[in-house]
Amino acid sequence: MDDALQDKLRAASDACETTVFWHARRTPAQVLRAVADAADDLGIDEWDVYAEKGPVARLEAEVAELFGKPAAAFFPSGIMAQQAALRVWCDRRGSTRVAIPDVSHLLKHEEDGPRRLHGFEFEHLTEGFVTPTADDLRRLSPGLGAALVELPLRDAGCLLPSWDDLTALSTTARELGVPLHADGARIWESQPYWGKELSEIADLVDTLYVSFYKGLEALAGAALVGPVDVVDEARTWRRRMGGTLFHLTPYAVSALAGLKERLPRMGEYVAWARSLAAELTQRGLTVSPDPPHTNTFLVFAPAAPDAIRERKLAFMERERLEPCGGWYESRVPGISMTEVAAHEAALRHEPARVAEWIAEIAVG
Repeated sequence: MDDALQDKLRAASDACETTVFWHARRTPAQVLRAVADAADDLGIDEWDVYAEKGPVARLEAEVAELFGKPAAAFFPSGIMAQQAALRVWCDRRGSTRVAIPDVSHLLKHEEDGPRRLHGFEFEHLTEGFVTPTADDLRRLSPGLGAALVELPLRDAGCLLPSWDDLTALSTTARELGVPLHADGARIWESQPYWGKELSEIADLVDTLYVSFYKGLEALAGAALVGPVDVVDEARTWRRRMGGTLFHLTPYAVSALAGLKERLPRMGEYVAWARSLAAELTQRGLTVSPDPPHTNTFLVFAPAAPDAIRERKLAFMERERLEPCGGWYESRVPGISMTEVAAHEAALRHEPARVAEWIAEIAVG
């Protein structure tokens, strides 16, 4: 994309009064006022100090109970939480080898940090847009420090394994003595797919990371859940990596509010996304997965990205509304793709109407 078009798209997006996907736009002042109101509503009247006491302790207790795990630790970022978890498991196993999907966040979006900081040796558990099976784990040579499963596989349109496949993977990991860690950044949005309790999902893995700023719309932050001794070691790594800030209260308050207000609505977000996907396929577009497994999925259109971007620019300038995210070249020549993620903002619009807007932009 040339710089001029990118600048025009950015300006048009900034001028839009509302958006369909991700979260509704709010100013910093609006968000911070909402956090203050949430602190009052939740009865929070003390600060945490270096992640001890206050709302951080309350959040950790709530998350541990939700997932049926003995302990939870708050981290300022998921990147830090997952690196800490894998470091603990690898140190215990005396091996830096980690089985991981080749499209994992740790490999594609962390600037080689996990390898540079912790010396992990990554081996591909899966390659491409597929979910792992027990056979995938068995084919790797013995001596793994840990295995990571991403639930859902975000770069594959938030693809999820079947419950049977996930259960078999868990059983195999335990038979082999390989600690199984779950990247559960979007586990809240994944739970409706299986229809299982969060504790049942967490029971299949040894540790699990969850994000607060995505589906729950918190300011930032994550948690690692698992056995007490493992979580305590991860807290030590949090301190070593500079994550034990003097106050984490605003992040914890916004996460607690998300658990109260957003978590009960995850099923609505997923149902809306599936309705939209059905409408899009009726208008000549392709979606993946079909139907979506979560509230997030990929949309494909037979057009060049710049042509779609030009139509999106015209739409935003006309309607003062941003109906979809950015469009990019897919792995198939002549096919462009985008990701859509339905949250509270999407529910303000009818799926059929949004499908009309996206089809107008994508295929003209």
